[in-house]
Amino acid sequence: MIRVPLLLASSSPRRKQILSLLGIPFRSVDPNVDEKIKEGEKPEECACRIARAKAMAGRLLAHPNEAVLAADTLVAINGAILGKPSSDEEAFAMLRLLSNRTHEVWTALALLLPGSEEVVTTTVRSTVSFAPLDESQIARYLTWGEHLDKAGAYAVQGLAMGFVESINGSPSNVIGLPAAELISLLKRAGVIADWPLPRPC
Repeated sequence: MIRVPLLLASSSPRRKQILSLLGIPFRSVDPNVDEKIKEGEKPEECACRIARAKAMAGRLLAHPNEAVLAADTLVAINGAILGKPSSDEEAFAMLRLLSNRTHEVWTALALLLPGSEEVVTTTVRSTVSFAPLDESQIARYLTWGEHLDKAGAYAVQGLAMGFVESINGSPSNVIGLPAAELISLLKRAGVIADWPLPRPC
């Protein structure tokens, strides 16, 4: 059973869906933090910094007895971080860069327990290999709008699954919330006693 009520500091529909599919009760808020990438920052460091900031912002919106869960996902290729595109032109350039290449997807999880100031973090890395994409294919993909608010300008759970030749590592990490690592974190922290939780009546 769940021992500590959980607040998800995220407005991401994908993260909400994964938590719901895992049968973990939660409520959610939008932490509304700056997700700008700092120059020279490594992918793992960047994801951790932003996830921690989201958790701390979520604490301000949490009930006193709630644990706060936050996450940040980003795409990196050859050490260069690809965040969320600010325009269709930037999204086009990102997808052209990812075409016929293998890139990394990093997600940092941050958990803040009630009454504690220590943010517990863990990071997960997956690699994704894209098929070759021609420019007209990328342009048609962008008309669907799926790239908006997505790290690396694609959604692997949507139309872009047709771009992916292989995933090495956690598939749910590529969506934005690594399920197995999340469950392990929640169990270690005492938020849940075990998993799966009993099925609701």
